[in-house]
Amino acid sequence: MSRHRNSLHIGRCFDTVAGVPRQVPPLPVSEPERTELMALRRARSTERGLAERAEIVLAAAGGESNAAIARRLECSQPTVMLWRRRFQHAGLAGLRDAPRPGRPARYGPDLHARILAKTATKPAGATHWSTRRLAKELGVSAMTVQRVWKRERLAPHRSESFKFSRDPLLEPKIIDIVGLYLNPPEGAIVLCVDEKTQIQALSRTQPMLPLRPGQVERHTHDYKRNGTLSLYAALEVRSGAVTGKTTARHRAKEFLDFLRLLARRYPEGELHVVLDNSSTHKTPAVGRWLRRHKRVHFHFTPTSASWMNQIETWFGILSRTALERGSFEDVRALVAAIDGFIRAWAEGASPFLWVKTADEILAKAVRKPKETSVTGH
Repeated sequence: MSRHRNSLHIGRCFDTVAGVPRQVPPLPVSEPERTELMALRRARSTERGLAERAEIVLAAAGGESNAAIARRLECSQPTVMLWRRRFQHAGLAGLRDAPRPGRPARYGPDLHARILAKTATKPAGATHWSTRRLAKELGVSAMTVQRVWKRERLAPHRSESFKFSRDPLLEPKIIDIVGLYLNPPEGAIVLCVDEKTQIQALSRTQPMLPLRPGQVERHTHDYKRNGTLSLYAALEVRSGAVTGKTTARHRAKEFLDFLRLLARRYPEGELHVVLDNSSTHKTPAVGRWLRRHKRVHFHFTPTSASWMNQIETWFGILSRTALERGSFEDVRALVAAIDGFIRAWAEGASPFLWVKTADEILAKAVRKPKETSVTGH
């Protein structure tokens, strides 16, 4: 019997029976379930099959037909129907794999607990356990350790870093910047500005071996340094267009010159500039310039939260696409490569999609229950 819940119904979908369209109601999914499904779909640690099932359920809740889901995910319609039915009858638990038949596990609760307890410790002379090392320590098979780790979603070989901002104005800054992204002021232009400093013009000591069938592109590990430069860039949030300027040095003077360039590039309307807390952004000269240009407003990201500045995403794309595998005989060649990338970007510029609300960010940033915050301007 189907479960009953306060559900989210979006649109309607149609399927076919013997070639005849048949109306199929959207799959009922509650808001908490929808949040969990989206998390499963995005998490890197989610098994591929489970992520696909979460995608099927979300699509079915959105009114997509079984046939359309099957085509998009490249699976069969019976598969789509199976997981719709499993979710409808058992919820999120229905998306998990049922226990498979076969030889029963040879370990009981006591051994399971011992493996978990030992995994949480550090072995002598190492930072974490491997399956074979822990198995030898406990006198069990490596497969037994692997089963327990898989069941408990343990991965001792993996490590992630994190940092919480201690900015006393963390909450108002996050609300302010997310408001600019999701609900910018009427008629205003929002720019994400930053500088990428110490970009090195590196040339390889030997010519690169190009990509060819059966062989990836290869280059030598050693290189020659031919100088450095800094890149100032501004990403227009609404369109994704980028304005860039390369400089030999990184000072408040160069930053002011770039601000003047932006003022000429956008001569009308208010300019809301998202930028970090670099000392070059807060000098007396910059303050005097802002007082003379009342239409320009600065919005500083919280300390240790430069990831909120969308230009950082663009800098990452620039590095991976045009810089990391390049070879530049001098700084002029490096400037030409950066300018060429900016011109190519302009031809197909599109904005980045910001999806996180201020509430969602704050719930993780300060480890407190979600509260309703206003993100309007």
